[in-house]
Amino acid sequence: MEILVADDDLASVKLTSFLLEDAGYKVIKAYDATGVLQAVEQRSPDLVLLDVGMPKVSGFDICRQIRRISDVPIIFVTGSGQLQDRVTGLQIGGDDYLVKPFEPAELLARVETVLRRRNSDLVNPVTRISQGPLTLDPIEHTVLFEDGRSVVLTPIEFRLLYYLMQNTGRVLSASQILSKVWGYDYEGESNLVAVYIRRLRAKIEPDIDAPRHIITVRNLGYKFVVQDR
Repeated sequence: MEILVADDDLASVKLTSFLLEDAGYKVIKAYDATGVLQAVEQRSPDLVLLDVGMPKVSGFDICRQIRRISDVPIIFVTGSGQLQDRVTGLQIGGDDYLVKPFEPAELLARVETVLRRRNSDLVNPVTRISQGPLTLDPIEHTVLFEDGRSVVLTPIEFRLLYYLMQNTGRVLSASQILSKVWGYDYEGESNLVAVYIRRLRAKIEPDIDAPRHIITVRNLGYKFVVQDR
């Protein structure tokens, strides 16, 4: 598998590349926005490790540009651990967020988790599913409404909604959702779930503050419901 390492810090690129190559991955290197976008278009990497503090164009803006042409998984690797930066990274289409300095084992574990999730049939469904007024199309990654409207979902948004709809009426904890949708087997990133639940509500609910389908069950988790008309 090929991993694109995008960072303007040459020493950081060198260290990260060494760790990945030692673990058996092929590495593509990029040091600015132009190099990143060219590599994504021409090489189609399996994963992008993207620094937020890139020169001229921020990593967040680069991610937005990538998402116009590719759904390649993106892990932000940055020196900023502020909550708002983490939330922004996830909201614009990032798959994970790793703060420098990091332990080599943590980097490799996150890379493995994202790649495993990417290639797992469990979290990349291939059959349509319908519940109430909503239908999910796994080919187009869209949610279809009874009135003919359709909304495009990101890969993670799609997997999350699919998992919720598969378990309609059942309360799913944050740890269960992390395990099935993100591939994590721990609760250290439970804020990911809350961020993506809100993103989904913004796309499918008439009123994000009074959801009809994706319901929060206090202290327990979330569930998808089909309300009577």
